[in-house]
Amino acid sequence: MIRSIGSSCVGIRFLTAIVTCGLLALAPAVSADGWNTKWSNGFKVDSEDGAFKLKFGGRLMADYTFVDADDALVGSTDGDGFEFRRARLFFSGTIYDRVKFKANYDFTGGDADFKDVYIGLQQDFGEIRFGHFKEYYSLEEATSSKYLAFLERSLNNAFSPSRNSGVGVHGKRGDKVNWGIGAFYDADDFGVSTSEDNINLTGRIAFRPIYEDKGKRMFHIGLSATQKERESSIRFRSRPEAHFSGRFVDTRSFAADNALIYNLELAAVHNAFWASAEYAQADVSTPSGVDPSFDGGYVQFGYFLGGKGDYRRFKTSDGAFDRQKPQDPWGKEGGKGAWELAFRYSTIDLTDGSITGGEEDNWTLGLNWYPNPATRLMINFVHADVDQVGEADFLLVRWQVDF
Repeated sequence: MIRSIGSSCVGIRFLTAIVTCGLLALAPAVSADGWNTKWSNGFKVDSEDGAFKLKFGGRLMADYTFVDADDALVGSTDGDGFEFRRARLFFSGTIYDRVKFKANYDFTGGDADFKDVYIGLQQDFGEIRFGHFKEYYSLEEATSSKYLAFLERSLNNAFSPSRNSGVGVHGKRGDKVNWGIGAFYDADDFGVSTSEDNINLTGRIAFRPIYEDKGKRMFHIGLSATQKERESSIRFRSRPEAHFSGRFVDTRSFAADNALIYNLELAAVHNAFWASAEYAQADVSTPSGVDPSFDGGYVQFGYFLGGKGDYRRFKTSDGAFDRQKPQDPWGKEGGKGAWELAFRYSTIDLTDGSITGGEEDNWTLGLNWYPNPATRLMINFVHADVDQVGEADFLLVRWQVDF
């Protein structure tokens, strides 16, 4: 089975947009009217006074999947195959020094799905944001898919609200603290919400008591929570950390009034070694008064090989992991890029009372090669064990470029 980038029309529009960005990137370094253009892992245009800043970019992720599953799980996987996991273009910037915007679209579904599409007003205390964007929840969710250590987020991501439409406020205090809080409607792939009763109140605060030498030594702790008010029902489910697969655990929709989900996060970096962990619990209130609870979590760690000074970078303004910049880029004076080994264990339990969504444990081993800051090769081996159902093994390979 092959999943393509979508219909031919969408593909043509996507390629046209890439060519346009490429032609813009060939512009002179400084234009006559006082605008500076440059390439910095993306094409940027800034006014000389700094009041206007524009950026064009995108990402391509080409994935290959190979699977071996027990008979009981074969029907829940798509088998071996290829897909463009993400194919995105964005345009973002700052206008008159105070107004921020971003328009980020994904073309992999055959149309232009909304990702981050918002307007922000910068204040002394932070930013007020309106539109469709990520709710303030979880270290793993706050980390861009471009900068994850593994191809997919952990099983714990079943509890993450991800992107929705609403209003939020966020800010930071130096390199030590970042925070955010907002109210969101559940929205579809185009940012549209048709139910005024499905509302999420979500907030996150993170603190780094240790942040030294630009993050080469760092310890991070954070807490986030979301209160989901539901019109009639709620659902939790998760793929086995392989997108080219169905869900092995799934509560399916069941009657619910609301749910309180909270998440604890920890992370540390010490030179070439890094580690992070999260735990989440969802307490659901139902009309029947029988209130189930579900939980999940992960622990993961990695190490950069070669002793070149590479380390996992952290972006303090977002409280999330950031782009890798190899100290020895491939092709530059015989450089070999950066190599990283990573390991993750994750678990989830979606069974409680009358709800039998299933239990799953995953082990993932990853190898990442960063030839330069904008390109990456990822190889993951995932072993999924679904309690009382069966096991499945996935070999995942991704070539990625973002610009």
